[in-house]
Amino acid sequence: MHWAWTVSGAILGIDWVRRSIFTVRGFSKMADITQPEWDPPKGKQPRLVVVVPARNEAANVGQCLASLLALDYHNYEICAIDDRSTDDTGAIMDRLAAEHPNKLRVLHIQELPSGWLGKTHAMWRAAAQTQSDWILFTDGDIFFRADALSRAIHYAEANACDHLVVMPTMIMKSFGERMMLSFFGFCSSLMIRLHKVQDKTTRDFVGAGAFNLIRRSAYQKIGTFQALRMEVIEDVKLGEAVKRNGLSQHCVWGLGLARVRWAEGVFGVVENMRKNMFSLLDFSWTFLALASVGAAIYHLAPWIGLVFAPGLAKIGFAAAVASIAALYIRLSRQFGFSPLHFLTQPIATVMFLYALMLSAWSSLRHGGVVWRGTTYSVSEIQAITRAARAEEEQRRKAAAGC
Repeated sequence: MHWAWTVSGAILGIDWVRRSIFTVRGFSKMADITQPEWDPPKGKQPRLVVVVPARNEAANVGQCLASLLALDYHNYEICAIDDRSTDDTGAIMDRLAAEHPNKLRVLHIQELPSGWLGKTHAMWRAAAQTQSDWILFTDGDIFFRADALSRAIHYAEANACDHLVVMPTMIMKSFGERMMLSFFGFCSSLMIRLHKVQDKTTRDFVGAGAFNLIRRSAYQKIGTFQALRMEVIEDVKLGEAVKRNGLSQHCVWGLGLARVRWAEGVFGVVENMRKNMFSLLDFSWTFLALASVGAAIYHLAPWIGLVFAPGLAKIGFAAAVASIAALYIRLSRQFGFSPLHFLTQPIATVMFLYALMLSAWSSLRHGGVVWRGTTYSVSEIQAITRAARAEEEQRRKAAAGC
């Protein structure tokens, strides 16, 4: 039994050390656009539209739009979409539009056509009714620093980007939020090699609902949101489509440029994961099982071994836990949480597994994804997504033929 502990600890320890070194090195290769070298120069700016879809966001949309209206960028407009809201979202938008008629326009959507998710439809409608060189797709609960857009555009233009993601800063007000969101950032950094997304030879890609900045020409090339009309995690799938079409994608740090309180409390985080997690696994029960076992082995086993492994067999598990701590320390500088939250990782893992199971159970129980009062069937999502992918493949072949 001692040898089993020793071997499993050694495997986990070596792998965690490898992962932590690679990830930390990767972070150092990413640009931080809050640094002086990315101070925006004076001069001509490309035309840009900010697309802000919102459904029942009365609590946040006013502050979101106010922050956008206060940007130091000059050549831009905002298109806010009231997507079938039943609260005061639309009224708040209309009031601000009346105060800023040359900067803010409002689109009210009363009905959702079949074959669309609400958010993708809202963003598609807004983008289709505007003209600009660039489009920033964001959410109705994001709060922007005044120089966020000018810095992002300066970086994107200087690096010939087609798609730029600025990592958002999470507003965390409770212990549960800090525990779960630090774990979420930790896992994301392991799953997505952020520094590799700009390498066209890799399959790594990224997307973020808070800050998806894309050239209009690139947006048209990927087929617009019509090609992603039934994607539940549309922000990530936008990034995937950009990479799949051979376009230039970058991801940068920008602490404080775009802030969001993604969820309230630990169960608020779980609820948001309920919508996204099973769709992220393509609604596959096989992937669900693999993800659950993998999370338990990689995130719980190091702590279990550290406590229960006999004698020197603890060394491998200790190396794994030390590597986890090192990653949390490095991430804390970019995401603004305490590095001591590495101590909450086992609890966060259990909550993550619970959210994963809840997401799958919810899809099974309702026959689809339930979000903001609307149910989208899994069969319809999968059928339309397959059709959209086939259309994209035909476009790529036609373009290659030309």
